[in-house]
Amino acid sequence: MTEPGPSTAASPAGRPDQPGIPGRTGAAAPTATTAPTAPSASTASPAPSASRRTGLLVTLVLGGLTALAPLSMDMYLPALPQVTAALHSPAATVQLTLTTCLAGMAAGQMIVGPMSDKWGRRRPLLAGMVLYVLATALCAVAPDVRLLIAFRLVQGLAGAAGIVIARAVVRDLYDGVAMARFFSTLMLISGVAPVVAPLIGGQILQITEWRGVFVVLTLVGVLLTALVWRTLHETLPPARRHAGGLGQTLRTMRDLLADRSFSGYLLVGAFAFAALFAYISASPFVVQEIYGASPQVFSLLFGLNSVGLVLVGQINGKVLVGRVGLDKVLGTGLAVIAVAAAGLLLMSSGVFGRVGLVPVAAGLFVLMAAMGLVMPSTSTLALLRTPHAAGSASALLGTSTFLLGAVASPLVGIAGERTAVPMAVVQFSCAVLALVSFLGMCRPWQRRGEGDNASGTGGRKTL
Repeated sequence: MTEPGPSTAASPAGRPDQPGIPGRTGAAAPTATTAPTAPSASTASPAPSASRRTGLLVTLVLGGLTALAPLSMDMYLPALPQVTAALHSPAATVQLTLTTCLAGMAAGQMIVGPMSDKWGRRRPLLAGMVLYVLATALCAVAPDVRLLIAFRLVQGLAGAAGIVIARAVVRDLYDGVAMARFFSTLMLISGVAPVVAPLIGGQILQITEWRGVFVVLTLVGVLLTALVWRTLHETLPPARRHAGGLGQTLRTMRDLLADRSFSGYLLVGAFAFAALFAYISASPFVVQEIYGASPQVFSLLFGLNSVGLVLVGQINGKVLVGRVGLDKVLGTGLAVIAVAAAGLLLMSSGVFGRVGLVPVAAGLFVLMAAMGLVMPSTSTLALLRTPHAAGSASALLGTSTFLLGAVASPLVGIAGERTAVPMAVVQFSCAVLALVSFLGMCRPWQRRGEGDNASGTGGRKTL
């Protein structure tokens, strides 16, 4: 993978009103001290067929890295009862194996992201993948629940390398609209993973015990590590790396957070993900316990909602991006989520009387599908402002979403399992907070005419 930086590629320009965030022109090392805006409209030259083939393989590798987190979490879910019985531990203790893995993924991004800005993407990613394979293999042979919890923590810490560096690599390789399209493509892979992971885990348990789930995850890790080694070359040139230590890392993150627009997009993405996580946490109880659906119907609805998210994400990447400004797409998606969440709140609180499953399922489908507009646009608009510190920026984006998602999860059950009101309240509150962050901090109308909406064609660096 090389980064020649063709002259037709879009390059962010510095802004004088945002101190402390350097800009970049072409592939040169950062020298300015102002925040970059999004690239202006330009057209990248088409890549040759060999590059397109390489790009497809790299896309699959990056998609696999982003899917590693849901695979590690969700493939293991059907095995929880077996783990409880096999290790003679309370269910609450076994649940910690999920919590520690999630916490490790959140913390690991804050560690690996800045490391990748200092040493490049390839070495930290390979080190993280090797550690992930070792930790996952140790999970498969853990003799008691305490060691399993410890190994799951290490597994999460190591697995975070794939999540955070995959986003940083996309920022290294793409600009503007091309980056938005690539994120929409990644959503096709990472959006399917949470749906198929429990199904794969259930099938594994048909032929072996819970340890077999970790054996399969180990093999997946080995395969991804081999593909990274052979196909994913360094994407961050030495001239654009940071030489500082912990102090420089903290200053970089401070400067990133001081950029009002970046922080706004960070909060938009985190609150949107919290609304999504509230759905994931509460929907099994809402759909089955409150509205009486069978497990098969719930699985069907969950799958349809995931398909809706992926489908809208692909429509966004293939049709809207390049024709409609990213801020407009993001604002529309946030408005749709807020309307859907408001409808779910009215239905669950009894304003329309007792409603059946169909209207509620329709509201959840609309809310989920609109995430296909919000999530790629948020990542793109945030990373467009941070070409000089994509690893640190990706770490902040990932950690914030994990933390707010972890906060939203227990809130949906605060009033018990017999009402959908807490889920709807959390979703509506998150949607409103995301809209407030977008309008109050990102202020897209102030950047009209500056290219920040990225409605043109962004640049792509040849692989």
